[in-house]
Amino acid sequence: MIKLTALYGHPTSPGDFEKYYSVTHLPLVDKMKGLARAEYTKFVSGPDGAKPAFYRMAELYFDSQEQMAKTMDSAEAKAVVGDIPNFATGGVTIVVGSVDR
Repeated sequence: MIKLTALYGHPTSPGDFEKYYSVTHLPLVDKMKGLARAEYTKFVSGPDGAKPAFYRMAELYFDSQEQMAKTMDSAEAKAVVGDIPNFATGGVTIVVGSVDR
């Protein structure tokens, strides 16, 4: 299994981020074919009360590297990627990895 992770930096307006993310961006993600599953996390302060390094995380799972490549080459995925600058005012870091378990 392959996982694409988007780590979102802290936005300039968390309220605007949350509204756009839930109302506009996630429905675009839902249109992507070939996802095995998706998980979305909003980070909270650590046990010591420290601000988390990132604001949110989206994890998109694919059955194989080939499936990820096929999905990410689709018009739906290109719309998702193209939409990121519309709300991710804190920037985004994308990493891809192979899931061991």
